[in-house]
Order: sequence, then C-alpha cells, then structure tokens
Amino acid sequence: MTTPTSSQSRVHSWAESLKVYLKPRVIGMLFLGFSAGLPFLLVFNTLTGWLRDVGVERTEIGFFAWISITYSIKVLWAPIVDHIQLPILKKLGKRRSWMLLAQIGVICGLVGMSSTNPTESLFLLSLFTFIVAFSSATQDISLDAYRIEAMDREYQGAMAATYQLGYRLAVLVAGAGALYLAEYFSWALAYQIMAVCMFVGIITIFIIREPEAKHNNQSGNHNYEWEREVNERFAHLEGKNRQVAEWFFKAVIRPFSEFSGRLGWIAIVILALIGLYRLSDIVMGVMAFPLYIDLGFELTEIANVTKIFGVVMIVVGTFVGGVMVMRFGIMRMLLLGAILVASTNLVFAFLALSGNDMTAFVITITMDNFTVGFSGTVLIAYLSSLTSSGFVATQYALFSSFMTLPGKILAGFSGIIVDSYGYVTFFTYSSVMGIPAILLILFLMNYQYRKKKKSLAEETAQ
Repeated sequence: MTTPTSSQSRVHSWAESLKVYLKPRVIGMLFLGFSAGLPFLLVFNTLTGWLRDVGVERTEIGFFAWISITYSIKVLWAPIVDHIQLPILKKLGKRRSWMLLAQIGVICGLVGMSSTNPTESLFLLSLFTFIVAFSSATQDISLDAYRIEAMDREYQGAMAATYQLGYRLAVLVAGAGALYLAEYFSWALAYQIMAVCMFVGIITIFIIREPEAKHNNQSGNHNYEWEREVNERFAHLEGKNRQVAEWFFKAVIRPFSEFSGRLGWIAIVILALIGLYRLSDIVMGVMAFPLYIDLGFELTEIANVTKIFGVVMIVVGTFVGGVMVMRFGIMRMLLLGAILVASTNLVFAFLALSGNDMTAFVITITMDNFTVGFSGTVLIAYLSSLTSSGFVATQYALFSSFMTLPGKILAGFSGIIVDSYGYVTFFTYSSVMGIPAILLILFLMNYQYRKKKKSLAEETAQ
C-alpha cells in the first residue's frame, strides 16, 4: 500500500477531520479493502491449515509458500495495469475495469480450489491457488492506483485508514470465519462461501466512480527535465520500439535510478535492510499453522486465539508503533521492531516444547501479533520516508515487493527443515535469520550519526 509522505496542505479542525469519513469514496475504501484482504489468507495461512488438516506432508505445504511470491513480484506487471485499457470492460474506466477483472479471477480460483481434493490432486489445487494469488496481486495494483487518484493527497490518510479496517475485517472472515466453517461443515464449503464474499468488491465497483482524468496525469506534468531526458535517450528509436523502451524506462528504471542517485552507495545497504527486515517473520509464518495442528489444537481454538484475539493484538501493536515513531523517531523504533521480530520466533520454539498448552499458545500469539502490528507500522513509516515526491507510488511498490521476496523464496524450504530437524530447530533457525537486519540498522544509525556530525562541523567551520 502506498503511503503519502508529504503533510496535508492545511490544518483541519476536528469536525472536518471526522466528516471526511462520510465521503462516499472514503467509505468505498472500506469495502474495497475487504475484497483486497480476503484472498490473502486463503492462499497462505488458512490454506496451510487446510492442507495439514487433511494430511498433506509438511514439505509439500512449504512449497506452497512460493505461490505467494506473486505478491512480491507484482511490480513486474504493474506497468501493464497502469497503462493498458481492457477492451471489453473499459467503459468502467481503467482502474475499475482492472479491479473487476481481478476480482472475477479471485472468485474463479476460489471455486476451483473448493472443488479440488488436496490428497488426490495437489498440483491442480496449486494451479487454482496461483490463479487466486495472481488475481489478488493484480487487484492490489489497480486498487492502490485508484486510492491515490480518487482523492487529493490531504484525504489519503482517511482513505488508507478505511482500507486497513476493511482489510482487517476480511482477514477475520478468511481466518476465523473459514476455520469455523471448516470445523462444522467442510473446507470445500468454506472456500465456496469465501468466493461469495468477494461479491462485496464487485458490487462496490459498480457503485463507486472512476477517478477523474486530471488525477491520472498529474504525476507526469511536473517534471519537464525528466521528459526531456527520456526524449533524448530514445531519440534513435521509432514507432513501437520507442514506446516500449520509454514505457519500461519510466515505469521501472527511472524510479530505481532516482533512488540510487539521491542516496549513493548507502542505497545498497538500505535495499539489503528492506529485503532482510521481515525475513525471519515470513519464513516462520508458513509453519505456524501446521505447528498448531500438530500440537493438537482444535480449529475453533486456533480461530479464537489467532484470528480473533490475534487481530486485536495486531491493531494494538499498530497503534503503539505509530505513537512510538512519533515520540522517538523512525530509526530507533525500526531497531526495536527488528529485535522483536527475531526474538518472538523463539516464543514459537517455546510453544513447540510446551505442547498442547493453551496458556503458552495465547502468550505466543500475543507477542507475535503485537510484533507484527508494531514492526509493520514502523517499516511502512521507514519505506515512506525513502520515497521521492515524484515517484512515491512506484518506489513504494518496488520497496514493498522487494521487502517480501527473499522471505517468500526461503519459506518454500521451511517444511523440509521441520521434517528433518523438528519445529524447535526450525524456529530457532528462523530467529537467527533476523540478526542481519538488526546489524544493518545499527550500521545505518551510526552512518546517519556520523553524517550529521560531519554536517554540523562543516556549518560551524563556515
């Protein structure tokens, strides 16, 4: 999700700040956020619970983590969503047509998953899962673009807030709701009902309006030097070749070149930190649900603790993270978040040793989900501070994709490690994977301190 980095254009009163949540497009983001959040757990956490519940081997479950890499590489086809009009649905507008197509894809994939028996055709299930994940990632691209273009920058905070609320409600439905349905009926019915829930997004698409054309073009009208650079760089090309070259340069190359040019060599360190910050958390996450199943917890118990109580703890962690960033600054809280991410993985090792102990289960979820909310808020604030005003949306999309890609790749091997060495060793190993991020943050803090000290010395000398 793209986070605006600039401040609002003017100070609003409390009444004006509250009334913004009554605006139709702000309300619409609640339902669009729901349609964005629903598919995610159904191809990740909830899916791993289904697979383990029906007896699929943990090694094979681990491989399913690679399907969720589609969320990490969505930047590869984001330019297509951003520039190409769909021929049949284009009457709805560029953003709404892509969202509608993506939501239809999610529904078809979920219906396909519900009609597949994992123990008989795991490959077919993985194919339908990929359709859901790809369609969901495409929906994220178009939805994020709609959010930015639909309202002025001063309203983006309200748009983001209602989006997050809708997303969390969807996580509750796709998590606890799906588990309850699976416990009392079947996994097939659970996924069929989740497919029906996606019509919340489709109905919303036909109610909301497409953003005005002026918003779509505002990002390209203020940088004439950049346009001149593009014209000079591709002056030797003609026709389609030039269009493709310019499109690729503007969408992919230019945001990276601006970032590296602005920060210099330290950009490499920052990119390494982005890729490693959530590494231990993502790798650990694939085996969390199989652990609950193997320890003998009932699906309803898992739903109550992880999906209901756990969501509350995420919200608490998110709020505390926001307050702490305001009070103590980003870097110190980024360091604290990295320490919490690494250390809470050890709590899962404690749970594995404790067995079917509800107290240990609640303690584990409390610490882990609070950390998820806290570290997530701090990381979003940090990534937002790195973006340039001319490339906020694109650079944030690139950062967020890079943020999850290393973890998604390594997570695919998690089942092999658990089967070979056990849960305790796995969670200890995943905790150790958080150490590099801690060291990189300390390095960056020292670099910033020395840079600031040098700058003050130069000012004093002058």
